[in-house]
Amino acid sequence: MILPHSSSPWLRQGVGHHTGRRRPAKCYPLAEPGAAKRRMLLSLLAIAWLACTNLHAAEPGQRPNIILIMADDLGVGELGCYGQKLIKTPRIDALASDGMRFTQFYSGSPLCAPSRCALMTGKHTGHGFIRDNGEKGHWDWVEEKYDTKFSGQRPIPDETVTLAELLHGRGYATGATGKWGLGHYGTTGSPTMQGFDLFYGYYCQRHAHNHYPAFLWRNGEQEPLPGNTGQDATGATHSHDTFVENAKEFIRKQREGPFLLYMPVIVPHLAIQTTEEAIAQYAEMPEAPYQQDGQYHQHPRPHAGYAAMVSQLDRGVGEIVDLIAELGLDENTLILFTSDNGPTFDRIGGADSDFFDSSAGLRGRKRDVYEGGIRVPLIARWSGKIKAGSTENAPAAMWDLLPTLCDAAGATPPADVDGVDLLPVMLGQEPPRVGRDFYWELPANGGVQAVRHGDWKGVRVGLGKGPQPWQLYDLANDPRETTDVVGNHPDVLEAIDTIASASHVPSKEFPFPALDSP
Repeated sequence: MILPHSSSPWLRQGVGHHTGRRRPAKCYPLAEPGAAKRRMLLSLLAIAWLACTNLHAAEPGQRPNIILIMADDLGVGELGCYGQKLIKTPRIDALASDGMRFTQFYSGSPLCAPSRCALMTGKHTGHGFIRDNGEKGHWDWVEEKYDTKFSGQRPIPDETVTLAELLHGRGYATGATGKWGLGHYGTTGSPTMQGFDLFYGYYCQRHAHNHYPAFLWRNGEQEPLPGNTGQDATGATHSHDTFVENAKEFIRKQREGPFLLYMPVIVPHLAIQTTEEAIAQYAEMPEAPYQQDGQYHQHPRPHAGYAAMVSQLDRGVGEIVDLIAELGLDENTLILFTSDNGPTFDRIGGADSDFFDSSAGLRGRKRDVYEGGIRVPLIARWSGKIKAGSTENAPAAMWDLLPTLCDAAGATPPADVDGVDLLPVMLGQEPPRVGRDFYWELPANGGVQAVRHGDWKGVRVGLGKGPQPWQLYDLANDPRETTDVVGNHPDVLEAIDTIASASHVPSKEFPFPALDSP
């Protein structure tokens, strides 16, 4: 069986270790009748499965620490290393200079929760459990027990196999700090039920709309943030800074490794809220007034505030990189940096994606399956292993990261994942796979669907109204998707339609009538 990490400081917080699943110490209502019996059966199966996979795993000394940083709504064009001119990101740019920069990397979805599910499970949205944002479910007890209106998103099921569980099964200490979005504490989707020893941050996406909340969660406990009311646009303690501090504490305590640190931070997601220190460097930034929409706190200098949020993110990345160097862990730590989806809509909450060219000239924003909504940064640095200053131009996607990190950790991914292992590509050992197919679907935004087939991109919109025709774009010659050439390539259209049909498995939790109809 898998034994507790004797060195883990989180054990004393009441986190149990059972076949790779983390369990809260306090009793909580089961998500549905019979969950305990199924969990026990799955645990026994997990023991047998892990015993087999461990036969071929890497030795402890060969397993790197892994730091996976994911920004929230950061566009591919908002970093200097991807062409940004107005926002200062020297530390992330340096990370790219020291490692590999992917130029055609895709998010799991153009929306938050399904993209995070793709990352944690290695499955695209045609196969994954979470395919849209949403809070449908029966967990009113969360609000009653914890006296909060933030009840969280629909939880992933208990039987879900996550990246954290797979690495924990290989002896990794696992910590996450930021925004989860895959289930509240006490549900089957809680990070402590899905392989993490520690979670610190926001469980609920609506809670994360305020960077100065009254409290954040540490596993099952609310921790007040000094000087914050949770109602005001400003406060004394910015949540991003607490994420960075908790991440650094985790690294120090787990410095003997191996560890997985997952940082799904929430900047630069709205509202525009940052520190005076961060905004001071943008004193000369030109501004444009905007109409307050009521959903987010209004900022008096939205352009400077937004740029400062990205720079605040950059500074935090630099602090993590500096600590790794200070502890002498550079050559044994793989650092990945990405974003969950494209930039937010223009002028919502003061964001101005046009002003910053946040999509790097690509069509679309968050919630779109055009390139601007799903093309995101990916930077990989592993000192002495990944060639400094290298660039990878072949397409890859969020669901590739699970098999990639399993390879690095000596774990075996489930057979049904959609991703491919990118580690040999990162290490310069193998060329990338060419001619791959990629798939996205999203019931939100009117119902959208996309397929990338080689350099061809098929897009369908308005599926909430019923079946719709495909649009077709030649990304090799038209990366901005300006010209629909669907009438010129019937053979390509037939291939894309076949791929889409084969990629979509109907979901009762996230129904998509236009795709489910015969």
